Amino acid sequence: MNLMYNSTRNATLRVTASQAILKGLADDGGLFVPETIPQLEASLEELAGMSYQETAYAVMKQFLTDYTEEELKDCISRAYDEKFDTREIAPLHEAGGAYYLELFHGATIAFKDMALSILPHLMTTAARKNQEQHEIVILTATSGDTGKAALAGFADVPGTRIIVFYPKNGVSPVQEKQMVTQKGANTCVIGIHGNFDDAQTGVKKLFSDRELALELAEKGFCFSSANSINIGRLVPQIVYYVYAYGRLLDKKVIAAGEPMNVVVPTGNFGNILAAFYAKQMGLPIGKLICASNENKVLYDFFRTGTYDRNREFVLTSSPSMDILISSNLERLIYHAAGKDAEKNAGLMRELTETGHYQVKDEMRDAMRDFSGGYATEEQTFAEIRRVYSECGYVLDTHTAVASSVYHTSYAQACGDVPAVIASTASPYKFARSVMAAIDGAADEKDDFALIEDLHRIAGTQIPRAIEEIRTAPVLHDTVIEKDEMKAAVRRFLISEGGTEK
Repeated sequence: MNLMYNSTRNATLRVTASQAILKGLADDGGLFVPETIPQLEASLEELAGMSYQETAYAVMKQFLTDYTEEELKDCISRAYDEKFDTREIAPLHEAGGAYYLELFHGATIAFKDMALSILPHLMTTAARKNQEQHEIVILTATSGDTGKAALAGFADVPGTRIIVFYPKNGVSPVQEKQMVTQKGANTCVIGIHGNFDDAQTGVKKLFSDRELALELAEKGFCFSSANSINIGRLVPQIVYYVYAYGRLLDKKVIAAGEPMNVVVPTGNFGNILAAFYAKQMGLPIGKLICASNENKVLYDFFRTGTYDRNREFVLTSSPSMDILISSNLERLIYHAAGKDAEKNAGLMRELTETGHYQVKDEMRDAMRDFSGGYATEEQTFAEIRRVYSECGYVLDTHTAVASSVYHTSYAQACGDVPAVIASTASPYKFARSVMAAIDGAADEKDDFALIEDLHRIAGTQIPRAIEEIRTAPVLHDTVIEKDEMKAAVRRFLISEGGTEK
């Protein structure tokens, strides 16, 4: 029996996994969700001896049931290979009584690689399975990391093109350099004057633009997404929480059946939602701790039941979390509403029209697995300094938010239950902020000098992704107003035949 997927805004819509991956977003603007959460077939004891690739197959075969064993294993082997700088793929590092799940060993040194290394293979396989004749156009908004990871995954993949929008002046210098130097005849990177929410809202509008869809279909194109709104992004993220549990078993930190807590620095909510799905599969997860930076819309939501984006947008040192509209929260809202698509659609409509919505007590009770916390910029920098001083281990700014929230608000209450903290980016990606936290002298040096300093104090190798951009030429220099996104897409795909840089 195939596991089917519904839209969060129309439960009568049913598609297969490959169809959901191919479309990315439902026509009604909803997100695809599995009709049921499958149970993990592998025993907890078996997880201890599994490689990352074996764990990936054990998890993903439960969700992507219309892929054959051969297709799925081929996608996995192509994704999790020498692009990662460690055979473990996602090592678990103990420091100061917590376990940091290092999700930054892929090609672009951020956790987005964990899913975006496999998504192009899942998508091109889905296109073949569904006899899709159109060229797939990946349309993506990024707060910093998704963009480069998606570009790296889809660059020069036959039958695809990719357009990435990012907030100009809203990402780190290294994040921007990684994107604007991207090679590939099928790639397009565009900065917008605005923030990530503006970029994300603009992309969603393009997906729902019927006139544009018809025009592009006539030219042989169809849209899909590489954002975490695509279920093909979310399912691979479940894998690393299952793998982390296996590593704790293997290290004899826990026995089979004993819980672990999970702490996730959270912006668009996909990463922590994947942990929720892992728990629903039967993985013994206790607390799901949602860590926010000063854009603490999620912290306020779990504390009050009111989601309110009508607030000041703060640019922080953890830019991938600078988000006020957390798209993946819609999937949790749908589950909490008892899979009532009409109720969910009403709440999302209220968010669009007024900027806020309130959930009732029974829905809050359905989300009781989640709790939140937030770290200020001061606390984030202090946590980087503390962990380095006490353990010699260097955190990036996003991981430091999660580490600060855990050690400040939860560590004592959690007792002997081990905490797995999602370490979502390499500190080399945010060297200026990291070095400012550690030695306070970052303003006096350029970014690559700071990277050398970080290399010296951390005692770790400078990632290949950093070395590659030192002298790479800028290939994409387009910057537009946020209301010009549609025109830019048409220009890239139609007017200039995919050559805009």
